[in-house]
Amino acid sequence: MWYRLLRQPSFKPPDWLFPAAWTGIEVSLAVSAYRLLRSRSTVERARAVGLWCANTLMIGGWSHLFFGRRNLAQSTVAAAALTATSIAYIGETRKVDKLAARAALPLVGWVAFATVLTASIWALNSKRN
Repeated sequence: MWYRLLRQPSFKPPDWLFPAAWTGIEVSLAVSAYRLLRSRSTVERARAVGLWCANTLMIGGWSHLFFGRRNLAQSTVAAAALTATSIAYIGETRKVDKLAARAALPLVGWVAFATVLTASIWALNSKRN
């Protein structure tokens, strides 16, 4: 597998942690979305739901760029953009339901870490691209 051939930074977690982390994050995001969708319809809620949808698509987009296209530069940019939209999601969601916003905090922490990890992998393997 291409990924296993890449040089990795020393702080990369073991491979088994990734699906475990994403399982928890997806459960948290589902709880967050559930709470949002059960709240009163407002402009803020509509923005938050739009950001939730965008983040969901961007998660898949990062995977496609990194694993599918094997583009470390674009996947680093995508991870940074996902971090920004995840922070925006929390900001909009907080206006509607504070608990729903707190449920999305693991996403921000993980994708911020993923941005640093992806950028480090890119830097370590830049001569290969």
